Amino acid sequence: MDIEKLTAVETKEMIGKKEISVQELVESYLSRIDSVDKDLNAFISVSRSEALEDAKRLDKKIGRGEALGALAGLPIGIKDNIITRNIRTTCGSKMLENFIPPYDAKVVEMIKKEDGIILGKLNLDEFAMGSSTETSYFGRTKNPIDMERVPGGSSGGSAAAVKAGEVALSLGTDTGGSTRQPAAFCDLVGIKPSYGLVSRYGLVSLANSLDTVGVLGKDVRDAGLLLSTLADFDPMDSTSSEKANRETIVAALESGNKLEDIRGMRVALPKEFFQVEMDQGISREINKAIRLLESLGANIEEISLPHLEYSLAVYHIIVASEISSNLARFDGIRYGYRAEEYSSLDELYINSRTEALGEEVKRRIMFGTYYLSESNTDSHYEKALRLRRLIKEDFDKAFEKFDIILSPTSPILPFKFGEKTRDPLSMYKADLFTVPVNLGGFCAMSLPCGYEEGLPIGLQIIGDRFKDADIIKAGLALEGGLKNGL
Repeated sequence: MDIEKLTAVETKEMIGKKEISVQELVESYLSRIDSVDKDLNAFISVSRSEALEDAKRLDKKIGRGEALGALAGLPIGIKDNIITRNIRTTCGSKMLENFIPPYDAKVVEMIKKEDGIILGKLNLDEFAMGSSTETSYFGRTKNPIDMERVPGGSSGGSAAAVKAGEVALSLGTDTGGSTRQPAAFCDLVGIKPSYGLVSRYGLVSLANSLDTVGVLGKDVRDAGLLLSTLADFDPMDSTSSEKANRETIVAALESGNKLEDIRGMRVALPKEFFQVEMDQGISREINKAIRLLESLGANIEEISLPHLEYSLAVYHIIVASEISSNLARFDGIRYGYRAEEYSSLDELYINSRTEALGEEVKRRIMFGTYYLSESNTDSHYEKALRLRRLIKEDFDKAFEKFDIILSPTSPILPFKFGEKTRDPLSMYKADLFTVPVNLGGFCAMSLPCGYEEGLPIGLQIIGDRFKDADIIKAGLALEGGLKNGL
């Protein structure tokens, strides 16, 4: 049996029935990493000894007949911008190449509490800036579906590791689509939760008002299982909401992939999304999924989100501005890389940042510093904040009438290495459908819905804030319909 081909839910059931020990399972996954990752490059660090020790400990717990956590024995990978105690956290950057954190992020604590086994840290675009995982200091990650193509980004390592069977589940992060777009490119399910549902404590911030911790799995139940263990209020995170509630997510998962959950569901199709130029095949497969929903009894209606056209520009102004502020802490003084040659404090700052930060990171810092400069704050940053409010209000009005909103996840198929790196604007446009969700703090899921010339296509299901259970219900039903060929 190829253990790595099983879903996380199936694997968990095998552990519960004692059909396989946790140590055997972990050893199987570590063997898989040894076999494929030298070519794939999804991992930056593998915590082999720690994982095996945790597996032995959990097997003893099972032997004593003790109750098991929700993630009992499941091998999980962590995106390398999420803090892990005594395991190197690099953010894919030379700046933090040797940084060993003294504590765990809240989400890592929760995974351990629920008996998940952490196998290591996964590759990403440097400081999560990118859509292809080509900007990592530790080399690019390849797409397991086609090794000449990108896995998406910035959570490319998180997606590639699940698709290649190196981990059962993984954590990504999502600032403007960095969980959903890699999920679409690697034929997986990726969920960006509502802002405030999952703790950000211990996440190395890119843009505080946009960042969320996302989850990736082989199917909706897998991704939902991991999300349900992480959804909780955290007093250590000032952006965590007391509305965070895992019970509704658990209930949605327990209801199964009931096609009747679609009947009567109110579904909106923003015409602005469907007027965008897309790669061949994407519109065809999305329209097939829409017709399936309609045949299952969903009420589908075209709507307009009039300020949607500004979302990409608004996003990049806000994200660059917050990047400029957040990355000022990496100065060669407190932690991280320090230049060896300097003759003044200013030169220490300049040399350390020049030597340790990559091209895309420097580009976005420069953009953000420009937007925040005294002469540009009113005309750029503050105007972007006002437009952000209008975009959010467009969605709020839509959700007064509709349960979910549909769109493609990406307007392009997985592209070959080097195709977009010389044209940053073209790369940024890959996030066209995903960034509005982060601007409003909404929840969204990318779900596989078809193929074009063997390359996967993702459908995005968007839900209102803290209605994450709605996108899971819709995802389960749609996934069931697609698998049954309805």
